Amino acid sequence: MSNAVDILTIEVGSTITKVNGFVRLAGGGLGHVAQGFAPTSVGQGDVGLGVDQAVADLQSRYGQLLGSPETFVNSSAAGGLRMTVHGLTYSMTARAAREAALGAGAIVKMVTAGLLDAYNLEEIQDIHPNIILLAGGVDYGEKDIVLRNAEKIAQLGLPVPVLYAGNVAIRKQIQAVFTQAGIEMLQAANVFPDVDVLNIEPLRKVIQEVFNRHIIHAPGMARFAELTQWGILPTPGAVLRGAELFAEALGDCLVFDVGGATTDVHSVTDGSREWANKMVEPEPRAKRTVEGDLGVYVNAHNIVEMEGDPAWEERLA
Repeated sequence: MSNAVDILTIEVGSTITKVNGFVRLAGGGLGHVAQGFAPTSVGQGDVGLGVDQAVADLQSRYGQLLGSPETFVNSSAAGGLRMTVHGLTYSMTARAAREAALGAGAIVKMVTAGLLDAYNLEEIQDIHPNIILLAGGVDYGEKDIVLRNAEKIAQLGLPVPVLYAGNVAIRKQIQAVFTQAGIEMLQAANVFPDVDVLNIEPLRKVIQEVFNRHIIHAPGMARFAELTQWGILPTPGAVLRGAELFAEALGDCLVFDVGGATTDVHSVTDGSREWANKMVEPEPRAKRTVEGDLGVYVNAHNIVEMEGDPAWEERLA
């Protein structure tokens, strides 16, 4: 076994920071050698303090210096991107966009379908989103409503990027609308290019790129972006990718990620043929749902209240 750690993983969680060291084995594969923990230090103005403490904890358990390992970083310390999603019909593009966002470090704060009205626009302003997702229309289908929505969003003048993942036939027009307004626009393949065809992976990747830009603004996070060539993944996206790799090797899987602030459930499956034949809308193979009120630490009171056990409530008091 090598003295130095070959791979170091850093997870800056909402409450706890975890680091893990691995060595490459002679026969292939990886061997886990040690793990370190520390409270996440975002409240102290520098998440790096918690990371340094966790690394020191790992080294004390491993009994050796780490060397210069290849490093992977994921984080949820800065929170997810606040996102508003605007599609043509809820059952198609708006829903597909929401599925993509959930696995990519975004928190969907608003979903609309159809033409935006004055109340919708006011709500968008109140939310102060980090990114706005505009979708709608199968390729070479409906154009007018999506274009009008783009114009309405551009008129808000919000200093946030707009991501377009709709009808490919109007990409140039959509681009022109936001360019003229001085608003950054990013593009991904249409999330619903044809009837009953769901295509969310390209959109997930672009949302993760925006998350990577956003996460380095967490206090002290910038220096960790320099430690890895792989970018900083949102924790939900990293777990979902891990589930996908597991499914590639061993088949369908279900992953429960019980965190300090939320509980996430990830699944990777095509579903049974019998069930699929009964469905009227396509489902992504890999998906995530999240319960924002079931975190073990931040929301412990919520869990106890749902249990309704007086003994538990007394212990928590």
